[in-house]
Amino acid sequence: MSENEKYLLQLARKGDVEAFEQLVDKFQKKVFNITLRMIGNYDDASELTQEVFIKIYRSIGSFKEEAQLSTWIYRIATNVCLDEIRKRKIKWIRSLDEEIHGEDGEYLMQIEDSSPTPDKVLENKSLKEAVNEAVESLPEKQRLIIVLRDMQGFSYEEISSIINKPVGTVKSRINRARLQLKEILLKKRELFCEDFVIDNRKEGLK
Repeated sequence: MSENEKYLLQLARKGDVEAFEQLVDKFQKKVFNITLRMIGNYDDASELTQEVFIKIYRSIGSFKEEAQLSTWIYRIATNVCLDEIRKRKIKWIRSLDEEIHGEDGEYLMQIEDSSPTPDKVLENKSLKEAVNEAVESLPEKQRLIIVLRDMQGFSYEEISSIINKPVGTVKSRINRARLQLKEILLKKRELFCEDFVIDNRKEGLK
């Protein structure tokens, strides 16, 4: 935890709203990205992000500084998402290619395809849809581990702190989730181009 974070944390614990808002600004984008990936709806993700920071504000006095502030915040965010999914019994149904309506206009959840030919664009779109459907079909805990590792880029150690599980458990869950994705995607192999290879060495589908 940086010295600035420690300073803001001390002030926030004393009820300094401005200091807490600075902490919110620092972590809000990452928290929102986690909730959006887990829930798949911009408005719902925005509401859940607000809920996350309300919980943080109410419990900030109990935060133990031997842990990283960031992982403590992300742990609350993931728990809020899992609770919401269980409560509503929903699946992640938004396509990764679907337009998201935000305050700054519309954007795509996936990086824009740079392929020059229409047939390549169509091929890649089908592939992305297949991957999206595969992730959608994963159990919530496997979906979470894929979001944290392969979509948000957290390290094994960070994920361990976020979900409060040993690193060994994190690695085994990631492997199981990726194997499950591989199995699902292989069943959809007719959608893939011939040069697409599911390789355990590639980040994102290990």
